[in-house]
Amino acid sequence: MSSEQFSITPEDRFIDRRTIIRGMGLGMAGLSTLGVTHFLHGISGSWMPQDGSRSAIEPAIGELCKDVFPAQRSTRFDIEPRTLTPEKISSVYNNFYEFTTQKNRVWQMARNFKVDPWKIEVAGAVEKPFTLDIEDLIKLAPLEERLYRFRCVETWAMQVPWVGYPLSKLIDRCKPLGKAKYIRFVSILDEERLPGQKDKQWPWPYFEALRLDEARNDLAMVGVGIYGHGLPMQHGAPWRVVVPWKYGYKSPKSIVKIEFTEEKPPTFWNQALPDEYGFFSNVDPSKPHPRWSQSMERDIGTGVRRPTLLYNGYAEQVAKLYTGKEH
Repeated sequence: MSSEQFSITPEDRFIDRRTIIRGMGLGMAGLSTLGVTHFLHGISGSWMPQDGSRSAIEPAIGELCKDVFPAQRSTRFDIEPRTLTPEKISSVYNNFYEFTTQKNRVWQMARNFKVDPWKIEVAGAVEKPFTLDIEDLIKLAPLEERLYRFRCVETWAMQVPWVGYPLSKLIDRCKPLGKAKYIRFVSILDEERLPGQKDKQWPWPYFEALRLDEARNDLAMVGVGIYGHGLPMQHGAPWRVVVPWKYGYKSPKSIVKIEFTEEKPPTFWNQALPDEYGFFSNVDPSKPHPRWSQSMERDIGTGVRRPTLLYNGYAEQVAKLYTGKEH
């Protein structure tokens, strides 16, 4: 995949009407406590968008900041020899429990969700707490497109073109104090529009965190777009964090608060099921989940099974951050 081929990403390039998924068998993480048994064995069927339908991929921010898309592709990041997952696949197979635990229904429930206006609170160990509007956040730094691998803890994987900028740029704007060691993210809480949040067995709203040196790594992104346009809601509109060397739940969606802390904060899955989900949750084929192996993964765009890569293939960039004993 040459840099010229994807220097600027036209949306149509990623819509492959002939691609379907076969032979999958994917467990859902952490649902034992709820008794939920819904999961997909393949991506096909009448619930998929019809050919030519754009209802699954419309940016949730509408016309806001439309002028900043598409963004120039960075040539520093690539996914070869893998291929990009077609947008009509990646946009209809999503984990977003705030809507539903059924991956194939998230896009349907999320497609009319409005995210303008949207404000982000910055708090904790910073020089001065403040609030950002979503337009200010999107335009805080020049946008670029990065082709990243994405690995879910449930053993499925995809390759997508995120649009955004280094998370370190946002951290610099927040001006954390020297004593800050962690950055915490809190997602939206809105029971009326997010029916999954009415289930009080979960500690809503969703919350995640990174050690500050992890968050400052160049791979960590503020994600505001995908496939050359703003994020659809099922991908975490209007913005999310993208941390490609960790399992997907470490990349929180639809964030409304950033907080800097001195002590390691709790995280959603680690608090709910501490024996199954660690704070760090780096992709590691040698560390099985208590209920399944992590040694192999399945590509949702091709159905191909392949060995899982340590740190999802980003060891060169991030291995220096860890001793190997982190959980």
